[in-house]
Parts: sequence; C-alpha cells; structure tokens
Amino acid sequence: MELKNCSVLVTGAAGFIGSHLVEALISKGANVRAFIRYNSRSDRGWLETLPTKTTEQFAVIAGDIKDSDAVRNVIKGCDIVFHLAALIGIPYSYIHPRNYVDTNVIGTTNVLTAALDFGVKRVVHISTSEVYGTAQYVPIDEKHPKVGQSPYSASKLSADLLADSFHRSFGLPVVTIRPFNTYGPRQSQRAVIPTIIAQLLAGHELNLGATTPTRDFTFVTDTAAGMIRGAEVDEAVGTTINLGTGSEISIGDLAQLIAKLIGVDLKLHRDSTRLRPGDSEVERLLSNNALAQSVLKWRPVIDLETGLKRTIDWFREIPPSKRAGEYVR
Repeated sequence: MELKNCSVLVTGAAGFIGSHLVEALISKGANVRAFIRYNSRSDRGWLETLPTKTTEQFAVIAGDIKDSDAVRNVIKGCDIVFHLAALIGIPYSYIHPRNYVDTNVIGTTNVLTAALDFGVKRVVHISTSEVYGTAQYVPIDEKHPKVGQSPYSASKLSADLLADSFHRSFGLPVVTIRPFNTYGPRQSQRAVIPTIIAQLLAGHELNLGATTPTRDFTFVTDTAAGMIRGAEVDEAVGTTINLGTGSEISIGDLAQLIAKLIGVDLKLHRDSTRLRPGDSEVERLLSNNALAQSVLKWRPVIDLETGLKRTIDWFREIPPSKRAGEYVR
C-alpha cells in the first residue's frame, strides 16, 4: 500500500517509538494524525521535541485509548492505523495489573472495533517479544510458544489474540508486528539501556538487577521502518512478524560495552529492588527475523555499537538534572 497522501493514525504517538514512527511517516508523505493521551498540561510528550517543520505536518488529537468514543472519532476517515498505545512498564504491572488489562486489552478492542466499522484498509498492531517469555528454543520464530510471564506480557498477548481474531472472524486487514527490544533516543529510563547510560554519565556506581539475561536490541529507526513495511506490504496481512537483529547480548556485557563507549570504568552493584519475581524473569530473547526479511524485505541497518553511540550522544545533550540516573519503575 502506498503511504503517500494516505490518512494515517498513530496511537501512542507521544511515546518513544511512536514519535519516531510519526517522523518516518511524515518523510513518506503520509497525512498523519497523532493520538495521544489527554492531560491537563497539554503535554505532547516527545512530539514536542520534533523540529517545527515536522510538527506543522501532522495533527495531534488528545483522548484516551480506553474511551471507545474517543477512539471512534479519531479513526473515522483513516486509511491506516498503527496501534502502539499501551501501558508498558513491566515492574508497574506487578503492582496494578488491572490497569494493563484496561489499557492494553480494552484499548485494543476499541481500536479493532472502530477500524472494522469504518473500513480501515490496514491495521498495524504492535506486539512485544515479551509474549514469548524465556526462550524455549533459539532463535525465536513466530511459532514459538507464548507465555505470559508478567501481567504486562499477558495483557499484550491477549491484545495480539484479539487482533488475530478480528482478522479471522471479520476479515479486518491486520498485521501484527512483534519488535524485540527497541532502544534509542527518547526512551524512558525505566528501560535498561537508558538507565545504564544515565547512571554512568552521572558518575554513579551502576545499579542493576539481573545481569545474565540476554536481549536482542534493535535501534528505534529500524523498528519504525519495519512497522511501516507492515503497512506497505499486502502479503503481510493476517501474519505476525518478528522485528529483531538476530543477535543477543547479556545485560552485564551490555553494561561493559556502554561503559567503554562512554569512557568510564564500570563499578557494578546488584540491586535486589530491580529484580523481577523469579518465575517472571525472561532469561533469553533472540529473534529469528527470517519472516521479516522474506515478507517485509526488512532487515536492521544500525548495528548495536552505532546505535548505542547515537543514544549516548542524545543523552549527553540532556541537562544533567534530567538524567541523574534514578531508577524508574
């Protein structure tokens, strides 16, 4: 599907990945609506940091993904919907699991129902590699068993099943894109790479939880490019496709690499408050991206070291008072 001049909605547009996706869609010539969560401060999140020439080219609509009327109003007239809006912090899901069901399951139902009613031509639903749980075999392909090892992952898996059911039951043209661990500029310090960078730049001893789990890290512009391919490629409809690099690194080795790139000695402290419950920890994630390569003609172009350097450079530009390295739950 050609994106130029298409009316495109991005839910969760104010967030880390959403803001990068909006930028990429604008560069493709799409007419973008950015759906963000309403707040009394009129705060547009990361969209506020985009260049003026970019912000002038999309419309911002505030609402709540849990409000079916708000969702229907913003989807009406759209050709394509990228559904990223979600509650994502895993530690917080242990404390308030109901919030995750309301946002990630009910919110997704609202999007799918409105998209069906208004004849949307493509819904690109965004999943997460967390639905696989700890790898039972590697590399992880799309047929790997799904395990809800946290309330967050369980809510996202429920949303994935709903998306698939709307395609199978009603013929809604849905593509599910399942990114592995995305990183890059604008990511919250609740995530491991930003928290490592922020602590080291602040000159702190590095406090981390588990250091042995491995992750497959994809730079955010590569993730956004894969999502866009999900809208462009007709053969992707009805499928779920992994986005990952096909390589893994342990959290401990990642910390060593970031310290080397920053140019500091690593002093690592194990912080028990950052550990997940034992049966909830995902020990290994390593993607099989063969389907993305064959169907989407997508492969990552930013290697880990290059992506980390870009992310570190971005953090260096943040005032020290805003990157003090606090742990965000």
